[in-house]
Amino acid sequence: MKKFSIGSESFELDGTPLQIISGAMHYFRIHPDLWKERIATAKKMGLNTIETYVAWNFHSPRRGEFNLEGQRDFARYLRLIHEAGMNAIVRPGPYICAEWDNGGIPTWLSATPGVEMRRTNTPYLEAVAEYFDALLPVIEPLQVDQGGPVLMVQVENEYGAYGNDKDYLRTLVTMMRDRGITVPLFTCDQADDEMLSNGGLPELHKTATFGSRSKQRLQILRRHQPTGPLMCMEYWNGWFDAWGQDHHVTDPEASASDLQDLLESGASVNFYMVHGGTNFGFTNGANDKGNYRPTITSYDYDAPMAEDGTPTAKYDAFQSVISDHLGVEAERVERRKAAPEVAVDAPVHGVPVWSLIDGEVDLHDFDRVPTHEEFGAFNGFTLYRSRVRLETGGVLDVGEVRDRAQVFCNRVPVGVLDRSQDDRALTLPALEGEVALEILVEDQGRVNYGPRIGEAKGLIGPVRINGEAIEDWQVALLPVDDWAQRVTKEATGQRAWQGPLTGPAFYVWQLPKMVRADHFLLTTGWGKGNAWVNEWNLGRYWGKGPQQTLYVPAPTLTGSEDYLVTFELLAAKEEAAQFVRAPQWTMTSAD
Repeated sequence: MKKFSIGSESFELDGTPLQIISGAMHYFRIHPDLWKERIATAKKMGLNTIETYVAWNFHSPRRGEFNLEGQRDFARYLRLIHEAGMNAIVRPGPYICAEWDNGGIPTWLSATPGVEMRRTNTPYLEAVAEYFDALLPVIEPLQVDQGGPVLMVQVENEYGAYGNDKDYLRTLVTMMRDRGITVPLFTCDQADDEMLSNGGLPELHKTATFGSRSKQRLQILRRHQPTGPLMCMEYWNGWFDAWGQDHHVTDPEASASDLQDLLESGASVNFYMVHGGTNFGFTNGANDKGNYRPTITSYDYDAPMAEDGTPTAKYDAFQSVISDHLGVEAERVERRKAAPEVAVDAPVHGVPVWSLIDGEVDLHDFDRVPTHEEFGAFNGFTLYRSRVRLETGGVLDVGEVRDRAQVFCNRVPVGVLDRSQDDRALTLPALEGEVALEILVEDQGRVNYGPRIGEAKGLIGPVRINGEAIEDWQVALLPVDDWAQRVTKEATGQRAWQGPLTGPAFYVWQLPKMVRADHFLLTTGWGKGNAWVNEWNLGRYWGKGPQQTLYVPAPTLTGSEDYLVTFELLAAKEEAAQFVRAPQWTMTSAD
């Protein structure tokens, strides 16, 4: 057993000063078969610690559920860190930000009547207590004072940017202590006087977050932390990307120079990120500071370890600074090898989404337009349907679209309403008789930062035609993950799809014998949608970039009967499925 403590000048492990050199690496963004090698690569860069958030909604998609299996086996992840001879820092929230859907807070909670998030509010705190009841017993035996790797546990996350409810923070501390967390607790906030004051407690150690001018930012932290070790809990060595914007990169040498200043000051550091990974499935978050911007599937973050875990020029620069600082020889780490190039001419099977909707979807009736939360749609795609008259055409207008709505009349596309463009109205054609108005809505990721966390999704009413509200609706969540598996099974024995790849529809490619290595699926010939390899949801693609490839982890391939599935919303100009040598981006900008 070891003892970790916060001394008057430094962190101490069994009485010996410890400068923490840590890196953020989220288990929920990495295929679990790759956790061990990712940890090993991070250690070779010179790290002695791995930090991770815990995404509450990843484990608890429904109230009363708490999944700790497979990719959610958090205890296994901590044990692998320990087996690698490294320490761990855990940041369980309950809010994490992380460019993750809803900042990690379950949608079932934010949709609960009477809930006020991230403050002293009984319904909210009751749910947090349930979360801690499920999670903290996993962490408790893995603390350093019980022979495990966990040095510290964070209370909340950058709370000073959101609120200043000290009673709320103290309630979280009590909950953690009552459930067996004995290691030091800490808070982190941006290196800003107001945020550090609002987000901390006198009895807890404070850390700061920043990405440049380390000496100046550490001085700000010292004003709020007169004694004890200084630590940058998030050293922003890169940045995340949004659809339709540039891929962000930073200069490795400039970042390394600033890192050298930080380490020479004696401060501890946690790289955010050392390895970003991927927002698989529907897990990406979004930002809204006056304009909604969903985060892309790749969480490469321009981190020292790229999305596929391979070292970059930034890895080399940071490794050199760390090895010189520690007086040790840097370990050589293998570079990325070109991924296998594979091309498959055409899909073998295609299924229009309408046939799946007609055959399998149970629609719920409403006498007004409901939000997603009102019919249990917590992510992905939904269908809204009504019957209208359009003899003279008209204008469809919606109070607000969250986040993207494809509008169909008698299943003919008539337009798209996109929240990012603040679209709220479009023209409907003149049609005879009763018209089936159907709206395919995509939740493109819940806001993960600021006051819009927890907002409702879907069509936010009223929905009107020519100023008259539509009152009769049928709605349903579309089980697209299940449908992707169903159409894959139907593709067995099929030879070739005849006709254009128009959406919304599912398409299936039977892949040739694939090498069980990481691959990069090129998406530039497709419009917008999601892709799966076998049962693994690779995430979203969109022709607007900047991301032009989807990362395919090696363990998702069998090497024998492998299938690629897309849910194409628009249309694909290319029938071929192509796997290319390396990641590709449309636009890159240096920060």
